[in-house]
Amino acid sequence: MPAHFPLKLTARRMLAPSVAHLSFVRDDGAPLDYIPGQFIQVHFHYPDGTTTKRSYSLATIHDHALGPGEAVEIAVSYVAGGAATALFEGLPEGGTIEASGPYGRFCLMPNDANRRYLLIATGTGVTPYRAMLPQLAQQIRERGIEVVLLFGARSPAELIYGEDFLAFARENPGFRFIPCFSRELPAEPLPEMRQGYVQTALEALAPDPEGDIAYLCGNPNMVDACFEALKGFGLPVPHIRREKYVSSR
Repeated sequence: MPAHFPLKLTARRMLAPSVAHLSFVRDDGAPLDYIPGQFIQVHFHYPDGTTTKRSYSLATIHDHALGPGEAVEIAVSYVAGGAATALFEGLPEGGTIEASGPYGRFCLMPNDANRRYLLIATGTGVTPYRAMLPQLAQQIRERGIEVVLLFGARSPAELIYGEDFLAFARENPGFRFIPCFSRELPAEPLPEMRQGYVQTALEALAPDPEGDIAYLCGNPNMVDACFEALKGFGLPVPHIRREKYVSSR
């Protein structure tokens, strides 16, 4: 059984009406280094005492090995009546939760020789891409790759971490940030913004079987739809990396 450790809440802010950004530190003084794209598991009990757990991708922008006392950041979707929602909403600053990890292989691979990354997400599925930003900047600089982040949200209020990605795009010409709004566009949309679902915006990006590697993270229906679409464009299955997010109660 993986070792568990305590995380102490140090800050909370709302990213969207139902999404919170939570910052923790390990309360045992040990480091929690990780590879961008990995996740932790939070362990707790239902009211009847049954043990359960939830998985959360790490959102900390990872530009160096994380040492003791450094921020451990996650984005949490609040679900009405959800047990995990009750846990986090009721957690005071300075309160602790039990966690384990990091886990997962939804990461940039060191031997990738692609010309472009297509990063596709909905909702909190964009979280691992925030952590990858320093790695992406390095690859843009050293390998000359292009990166496209296609991010689906229902409305501008739900475009979590949007300012981080817009700022990164301004600083890194090889990075395109394309928000797709399924219900409501901003009053003054930027040129890269689209209306509709992310899967409908794929064709305009002309996915290239020879040069692209795609990452899909978020709503399972979106992940499945984009996976089939990318296969239809000829991308090899090993070049389509997937992680599905399911809102758990």
